[in-house]
Amino acid sequence: MNSESDLPSHLAPYRPNVGVALFRPDGLVWIGRRAGTPGPYNWQFPQGGVDAGEDLAAAALRELAEETGVRSVTLLGRTDGWLTYDFPPEHAGSPIGRAWKGQRQVWFALRFDGDESEINLEGHLPAEFDSWRWGYLSETPQIVAPFKQAIYRQVVDAFAVFAAG
Repeated sequence: MNSESDLPSHLAPYRPNVGVALFRPDGLVWIGRRAGTPGPYNWQFPQGGVDAGEDLAAAALRELAEETGVRSVTLLGRTDGWLTYDFPPEHAGSPIGRAWKGQRQVWFALRFDGDESEINLEGHLPAEFDSWRWGYLSETPQIVAPFKQAIYRQVVDAFAVFAAG
């Protein structure tokens, strides 16, 4: 399947989605461990769907607040255009996999201006993450789900200017 016309009629091509790389002022990035997901590829950045008519930057701020509790941020940058990935076959039975071929994403780089006490993984249930840490942007493609690794390499390239060595 290479084009939208090749998709089954019940399957929409790509779900609109935003992702957030949240940087500390020292260039380390926030990485969350997905709740209920076995390792080793169970880490990722906050991300989520865009509501109909919702501004992409507003969606990114909403998703970040819902998944991490973080609201004290400054916009550093965003990716150009949409980045896409397909869901793997094992996602076909999930609600999202039954409706979409994959996701198209715009990524935002944000600087965290708050105190770590602001981070609350259980502020919006069910919790997306059960743990978090600060890490290097460059390590993220190796610790996310394999079907997201190409997108994370693009995010690393796009936001390297904000990242710690």
